[in-house]
Amino acid sequence: MSEISGVIPAVRNLKNFEKALQTKCDWIVILEVRLGQLKSVVDHARRANKKVLLHIDLVQGLRADEYGVEFLVNEIKVDGIVSTRGSVMELAKRRGVLAIQRMFLLDSLSLKTEVRLGQRYLPNYIEVLPGKLPEEIQEIGQQTNVPIIAGGLINEQKDVDNAMKAGAIAVSTSRKELWPL
Repeated sequence: MSEISGVIPAVRNLKNFEKALQTKCDWIVILEVRLGQLKSVVDHARRANKKVLLHIDLVQGLRADEYGVEFLVNEIKVDGIVSTRGSVMELAKRRGVLAIQRMFLLDSLSLKTEVRLGQRYLPNYIEVLPGKLPEEIQEIGQQTNVPIIAGGLINEQKDVDNAMKAGAIAVSTSRKELWPL
């Protein structure tokens, strides 16, 4: 499986899904989708030679639990699972897919708590939101030794550049203008 790097299209709706498939990116993140659409969406991404990261917490009609992870891995065949839940990180890793811990930074307490979770569950990647916080990207990377993906509020190329300079290995964004064509 190839390493995650560069800009990753984050798809919030199916209207932008087709555009994400036309990018040069190897990976896409599916943020919101209904359970009934999931199989066809992932199959369509596969036909376009894309690897799929799925935010399990945002799939309508699916629980982010052991059975939900099992379903995504065995039936849908995602390449990675994104979640805010440490237990989901453990389940994804146990099932052999990438585990991406989504970390929302609200204040210094949430930073400390999220870093502790990252150290405990050791996901393959940590997605830091908002991704416009270079000092925190650097600090989280140093404290956890886990590769960082910056996401959230990435609106301009300078946001991408600043996150990468701070040590992020990739940037996820729903901003189509930043997706490499």
